Amino acid sequence: MDVASVRPTTLFIACGALAKELVALKRATGWAGLTITCLPAHWHNTPEKITPGVLRKIRAARAAYDRIYVIYGDCGTGGALDRALADLGVERIPGPHCYQFLMGSADFAALAEDEPGCFFLTDYLVRHFDRLIVKGLGLDRYPQLLPDYFGNYTKVVHLAQLADSSLKGRAAKAAARLGLAFEYRMVGYGELGDFVAAAAGGEREERPAWPA
Repeated sequence: MDVASVRPTTLFIACGALAKELVALKRATGWAGLTITCLPAHWHNTPEKITPGVLRKIRAARAAYDRIYVIYGDCGTGGALDRALADLGVERIPGPHCYQFLMGSADFAALAEDEPGCFFLTDYLVRHFDRLIVKGLGLDRYPQLLPDYFGNYTKVVHLAQLADSSLKGRAAKAAARLGLAFEYRMVGYGELGDFVAAAAGGEREERPAWPA
């Protein structure tokens, strides 16, 4: 079959911080009928934008796709995202944030219980550490704020999607920049990979009954 002739049937509406990983998973599954659209990753700093932004995407696309999934954690919406999606019959990947579904729910819960002072970095956050963390929190201009932001943390945990020694080195430097210990965990795509594989295999509901 000519891949170019395949009609996209499924849409993922995702956080921009997961774009690279979702493209890799789409390629790995050979899922020609999948379209990925992303909202700005920096909306985590303004989570009140997430639910309205996701809903706009759904309403604009629902006539064109058989299935729509949301690839977001709750991400600070306080349950508003899940309530809105329930009204529309749209499924979201389970979990409060990407750290949990990338690491795996059981492993994340165990680590959070044993070591609650962990500050997590994904590959995306490592790549954009200076922009999102240092500059985003104003630490480049007000370094005296570092203890206010990170005084209750004990270590940085890099939840790596790729076995990339350069990213690992940058994550270690980020931990040093914050004055924290460093731990590296190669977790891959975790439950995100499982969710994509299940959706690609057609194990989920077909077209929902969209509200008018």
